[in-house]
Amino acid sequence: MVLQIVDTLRQSARALRLICFVILLASAFAPAAPLTLPQIIDRARANDHRVKEAQAQLRYYRSRYDEARWAWFPRIDSYFMVAGPTPEARNDGLGGPPLTKSTLMYDLDFGQPGVMLRAGAEAVLPIYTFGKLDALEEAGKKGVEAGEALTTRAQDEAEFQAAQAFYGYCFARSGETVIEDTLKRLEDAEKLLKRLRAEGSDQVTQMDLYKMAFYRQQGEVQKAQAANGAQFALAAIRLLIAAGPAEVVEVQYEDLTLPEGVLQPVDALVITAADHRPELRAIAAGLAAREQEVKIREAMYYPDFGIAGFFRWMWTTSSTRQVSPFAFDPYNDLSAGVGLVMKYQWDFPQKGIYLEQARAEYEKMQHQRDLLGAAVQLEIEKGWGETNLALLKAQRQGEAEKQARRWATTAYTAFELGTTDTRELVDSFSAYAQASMQRVQAYYEIQVGLRALTRAVGEPVQLRAPEVIAPPPQLQPR
Repeated sequence: MVLQIVDTLRQSARALRLICFVILLASAFAPAAPLTLPQIIDRARANDHRVKEAQAQLRYYRSRYDEARWAWFPRIDSYFMVAGPTPEARNDGLGGPPLTKSTLMYDLDFGQPGVMLRAGAEAVLPIYTFGKLDALEEAGKKGVEAGEALTTRAQDEAEFQAAQAFYGYCFARSGETVIEDTLKRLEDAEKLLKRLRAEGSDQVTQMDLYKMAFYRQQGEVQKAQAANGAQFALAAIRLLIAAGPAEVVEVQYEDLTLPEGVLQPVDALVITAADHRPELRAIAAGLAAREQEVKIREAMYYPDFGIAGFFRWMWTTSSTRQVSPFAFDPYNDLSAGVGLVMKYQWDFPQKGIYLEQARAEYEKMQHQRDLLGAAVQLEIEKGWGETNLALLKAQRQGEAEKQARRWATTAYTAFELGTTDTRELVDSFSAYAQASMQRVQAYYEIQVGLRALTRAVGEPVQLRAPEVIAPPPQLQPR
């Protein structure tokens, strides 16, 4: 009975392993789901090479901060030495006369040579530095803040470019759809021309057929260009998300539509950027670190106070240890001590030079901060203007597309009735395709513009509902 139970358990385990293997094999060959825009952004913010570089730089800043925090820790220098040979040196241990002839100096009789062992340690604990250590720690802290802000900047840049590539892919796919629709219209018109030409109609000439074939080939070229743009966008996405060589990257296509709403005022975006733009936070932290460096250079004119301690031990196998404090013993020693020390360097010219350099760097960074603030404001105004223009273009091109569609439909009907010529037909088709492409391009520019404003401000920028201004109250007659 027991053997049957054991055999049943073994068969169940084999079946379970087989099922797990089949599941793993199926999951390995299952096609990966297309990436959506949020997934692309998450992977870009985590895997972009510029983000990795900024994160490595942030680790360096954090290590420098740890170094500054532990600057108070006593500096301990220790040593151990084995030396020889040492000459024989024997006496009574009280500084008396030599006991052996070999102990006498200034001859070649070393007697029984020995080996010297020597060890020691010295340490200094700073207790008061006139604010040098506090300023150094504060500067290290600001360095970490600057590194974190620069990491966020790299992530924002990766997010913007990932969104730009995604919308570029969607724009290219939408362009292919528009071109295919135009090619379908041209194909129908070409069939109509050929039918009329075969019927001997005076409305169509062979030159009209040549024109129609020419426009169709131009459409095929534009279709190939759109497909090439989509492939390039996919390649950019692969680079930004750091996809592996064997990874198949597919993107979830989204129709580009006209978002509803209006932009926030430029002044409100500039105020928001002052608190959230990573570059502004980074340069503010860097400026604070430069200020601490100036304080350190000013404090260098004052000495450093600390507690010093030392320990020395030396022993030689071929000499007698002297026990009298008045006896000189260069071969044996055992001593230790603690004391209050003051350290100061009398290099006044160098101190003044370093202080002037620190003040110049601080002033230089102040001007960089002001210049960066002006550049950020200009970038926001430029992005706001381009996005607002794209919103206006989208509205106008949408209306133009409607009119062009009506024109194309009317021209096709009129051509079938024989009341218009081929040029009017082709012009209407071209106008409709151009309006459709410009409308989709305006949608693309809106999305990219909003992402550019998000990067410029440091916070997500979205369209908001337009404010409804209430009419002024009417005066009531008395």
